[in-house]
Amino acid sequence: MCNGQVSTEVEFDVDGVRLSGALTDPVGPLPAVVFVHGSGSGRFSPRNRMVAELLQDVGLGTLLFDLLAPQEEGDRRLVFDIPLLSCRLLEVTAKLRERTSSIAYFGASTGAAAALHAAAERGNDICAIVSRGGRPDLTGSRLSMVQAPTLLLVGSLDTEVIELNRQAAKLLECDHELEIVPGATHLFSEPGTLDVVAERAREWFVAHASGS
Repeated sequence: MCNGQVSTEVEFDVDGVRLSGALTDPVGPLPAVVFVHGSGSGRFSPRNRMVAELLQDVGLGTLLFDLLAPQEEGDRRLVFDIPLLSCRLLEVTAKLRERTSSIAYFGASTGAAAALHAAAERGNDICAIVSRGGRPDLTGSRLSMVQAPTLLLVGSLDTEVIELNRQAAKLLECDHELEIVPGATHLFSEPGTLDVVAERAREWFVAHASGS
């Protein structure tokens, strides 16, 4: 692990279930980035792990964990229950603050909606948010309450989600950018596109680190 960082397995007792994750502490004043995945993904997702490793290269901390317990993942109602996922994310964030005060969110698909929903909670001081192929529209009216600088990354071939992100961006009153990644579909599985996501996310988190 770069920068002397070591990844450790952690467990969170949240909402009556036990959630597992892998935590790498940040270096210095840099934030710990909490990965909030969407449907069909998880903490073992190769995409999430690749992005996490590139964030760790510059000293950013990462927490890859599952918002749903294994026995819940097959329930589609829970996968799209943004308030429930947001509530669990808030509890995990509070527990993470016992280790580090600076926290950021990296959300994908429906996970991006949960990240924005949680960031809008009063008193939840998040330093930055990055959404990859996210559904910020599912955050609803709480979008206008988000204060953390937010970067929305969408693939140029993901046309429906581009429009949903454009509509959501109009509701954001915080510092925000919408960036279209050329040649990418919803999962950013095309060669080089996920590298672009990781690079832009890394730049965004470092630029908006607390105290920078």
